[in-house]
Amino acid sequence: MRQEDIDRVRALRLFRDVADETFETLLRASFLQRFPRGLTLIRESEPADFLHVVIEGAVEMFAAGNGRETTISLVHPIGAFILAAVLKDQVNLQSARTLEPSQILMIPAVSVRQAMERDPAFMSAIVAELATGYRTVVKDLKNQKLRTGAERLANWLLRQEKERGAGGKVEIDVEKRTLAALLGMTPENLSRALATLKQHGVAVRGAQIEINERDRLVRFAHPDPLIDDYDI
Repeated sequence: MRQEDIDRVRALRLFRDVADETFETLLRASFLQRFPRGLTLIRESEPADFLHVVIEGAVEMFAAGNGRETTISLVHPIGAFILAAVLKDQVNLQSARTLEPSQILMIPAVSVRQAMERDPAFMSAIVAELATGYRTVVKDLKNQKLRTGAERLANWLLRQEKERGAGGKVEIDVEKRTLAALLGMTPENLSRALATLKQHGVAVRGAQIEINERDRLVRFAHPDPLIDDYDI
């Protein structure tokens, strides 16, 4: 594993303040692997054997039932997933698959639990991570229940534009059906939502989205930090 990647993992809030010995022990027990696009890494209902950390690429968290499938979230570098199942030594509630060729650090679940018991700083970081995860779920529920599909899409575009520093341009870098599922819509509803946003200062050119009248889009979207700001 390259030193620059080790440093990036170390900078994660989950590992930032742990003892050097704890971090080194976790790294020694881990596996760094590359996976092709479209590979299922974990399946819901199966035991959580590893904590996964995305080093390169992107991972889709999804779930299926009664012949339906939906996207729960997307994980980009550097991000970890399935922490709660690892800590509880329980089965996964979600599945995960790569959206593009990805490099994943796999930390054995038993090593994570042992490190948590030994290192108070690691335990504190885990508590903070789980609390953040809970607040994210509440924000996502509010987003789903309090907004129309077009409003959810508008706020997603505004957040992506801000996070990427894109200067009014956003590229949809996942399949539109994946984005639709992420926002709680069908692909057909996503197309209608994109058409609606054209009336609010947005230009659509395939996967390229241009926010030409940002103030107008903001007035339509009504962004709310208690929903859209994942840092609070």
